[in-house]
Amino acid sequence: MVAVKTLLDYTMQRHYPALADAENLALAFFEAIMERQSALVAKWLCVGFIHGVMNTDNMALSGETIDYGPCAFMDSYHSSTVFSSIDHHGRYAYSNQAPIAQWNLARLAETLLPLMDPRQERALELANEAIHRWPARFEHHWQAGMRAKLGLFNEENEDATLINTLLEWVQQHQVDFTNTFRDLSTDRPLSADPTFSVWQEHWLTRLHRQPQSFTESQTLRHSHNPALIPRNHRVEEALAVASQHGDLTVMQRLLSVLAEPFDYAKINSEYSTPTGPGAPAYQTFCGT
Repeated sequence: MVAVKTLLDYTMQRHYPALADAENLALAFFEAIMERQSALVAKWLCVGFIHGVMNTDNMALSGETIDYGPCAFMDSYHSSTVFSSIDHHGRYAYSNQAPIAQWNLARLAETLLPLMDPRQERALELANEAIHRWPARFEHHWQAGMRAKLGLFNEENEDATLINTLLEWVQQHQVDFTNTFRDLSTDRPLSADPTFSVWQEHWLTRLHRQPQSFTESQTLRHSHNPALIPRNHRVEEALAVASQHGDLTVMQRLLSVLAEPFDYAKINSEYSTPTGPGAPAYQTFCGT
């Protein structure tokens, strides 16, 4: 336990100096890590990214993540999307990223128990209370990110329904995640489907209830919806040309395009079009 306390003190000093005067250092430390991690996971989910091996050792105490492993961005949206070749049961599927983060944090809490309180029962009580606040904490950050993607500056009670209804439609119609929000940002016609038209009417009504102008809303959408992501087939193409022929030009061009993912002036079909229907399920491997 001396080693854990030493690590706690060092990490607090380096990454969380503002907590130095906290009454319960270990608990405050744990809460701060949960806050950073919930914000981080929400951010990558909001751009359709899936961490391939989000094990306990890949969640840093600093509030970052490491060793993405077999990671990738989704094309067509589905909440159960998984890429890792070894993830046979969807442990790291898109919809499981937040619950897995909570599970990982619970393991950290177990390590910190003796430092939270010398009385085991009280330490367990404090840790359980903290870890059970994770879902609400994550949901707060995720909804904030999704509201920004829809150009919403303020918060209303029905926003979760608005967000989830859109995602249900996108999943049902196997629509590209990134391009859906990109097109909402550029006011391109998305679909003539009656269900989508109903959703769009609710969305436009919601936009008009906020004090900000439509132009301000569009600026917000542009800043939270990437126009371009590293499409998996383009990444594979660049890797194949580089490894098989020693030619880095394809890789360099891809990196140049992706250097400014929110630059809507650079949208082109070559880098923004996903693989077509019927393409084999994309798999990634450790070391990707």
